[in-house]
Amino acid sequence: MTEFDLGTAYTWNGARARGATRGQVAQDGVRLGRGLYLSRAVEPDLATRCRAWRLVLPGDAAFGFGTAAQLYGAPMPDSSSVHVVIPSRRQLPRRVGLTVHERLLAAEDVEPVDGLPTTSGPQTFLDLAARLPPAELVAVGDALMRADRLSPESLARRLERADGVRGVVRARDCAPRLTGAAASRPESLIRYWLLTSDLPDPETQVPVYDRWGREVVHADLGYPEWKVAVEYEGRQHADPEQFGRDIDRYSLMAADGWLVVRFAARHLGGPMVVVERIRRALVSRGWRP
Repeated sequence: MTEFDLGTAYTWNGARARGATRGQVAQDGVRLGRGLYLSRAVEPDLATRCRAWRLVLPGDAAFGFGTAAQLYGAPMPDSSSVHVVIPSRRQLPRRVGLTVHERLLAAEDVEPVDGLPTTSGPQTFLDLAARLPPAELVAVGDALMRADRLSPESLARRLERADGVRGVVRARDCAPRLTGAAASRPESLIRYWLLTSDLPDPETQVPVYDRWGREVVHADLGYPEWKVAVEYEGRQHADPEQFGRDIDRYSLMAADGWLVVRFAARHLGGPMVVVERIRRALVSRGWRP
């Protein structure tokens, strides 16, 4: 054990300057990058790793791209690399585990997240537009709206000054399709596939009422005119308590004449099955192209 507390994160030079031996650093720390260590006593979650990286980053660096999206709680694949945005300069940080992007950011393009300088929701959405397919970009945008990190107005302001920026065409195309009402990535993907198909646009979080006009349940997505509901069943629906609640929901919806079309993770590989099954459900209820 070390003879003194090295802290949550520290640099090799900093620890040695304080009197730590090589053995003490090796015993206490997990190497994040060249000369940068995280204490074994803390959970190496993303926010903790970002705080550690700040020890070796310039003061005007901000966490961005997928790292920013994850800090906001948006759905992004886990990455071993932390992404940062830094204004152009003669020499940029080059370290394993760190991906550096050069950007000139306005003051409104950066905001704190748990004390970490992070690209704003609109800036993050714009940056990811060049890297994500449209459906996944909409899923991230929906999550940013859900977290109150993005609004139609703030996104419009950022995109207005984004002429010539890589990805701006896709960002502008996807922006009108965003909503904070979609509760998860799967719902966002399914909704995007329906919005870009020849089917009617679905509504989100559709209320279902009983004969006394009381809202008894709601559907993830739906078409009230034809009483077709669309539901995504995630892992949580396998829980016995949740399964029981689902049975109640579907029974109440069926009793009111709703046809429920259900999907699971196996259907998220592409739009074909999803769109065609919903098409058949709508046609069975009287919809015609």
